Amino acid sequence: MEAYTYSDNNWVTQTTGLSALSTESDKFSSLSTSALLARSEVPPSHRRVADNYMIIKKIYGFSAVQSRLTNAEKALLAKYDFNPLEYSTIKQINEELVYLKKWAVSVEPTLKKEAEEIMQIRCKELKFIVSSSYANITNEIYNGYMALNRYFEDISKYHNL
Repeated sequence: MEAYTYSDNNWVTQTTGLSALSTESDKFSSLSTSALLARSEVPPSHRRVADNYMIIKKIYGFSAVQSRLTNAEKALLAKYDFNPLEYSTIKQINEELVYLKKWAVSVEPTLKKEAEEIMQIRCKELKFIVSSSYANITNEIYNGYMALNRYFEDISKYHNL
């Protein structure tokens, strides 16, 4: 199977080209790109993951610490050149979301299955970061988890609980 990467699409780079360090005079911020991604067609698998995340966030408040990634999950992320969430920028997560949305409706069953698995992995990583209020990288550039959280909030039907 041919490996897919998210860095070779010029449209994605142009669309999500603004960094986390964009000024307020820029037309779109990086987090608003996450909101725009949520406004376009969203696969049902993404909505299920987002609904699960929002229910746990709103009702349980992440009182229990979530587990870290397994080696198999890290290998799946590495297969597509995806960084762990705590080492990702908002721009990188926005680019990943574009690809995961395309792959989730792919006719290739392996790609579709792996896209759903990656979405589950991303949710697991986000739960860990939120539950522990901790990220290994404390640099303000590596806050891709904020883009994923915004995406989940925008696509979940349980956002206004």
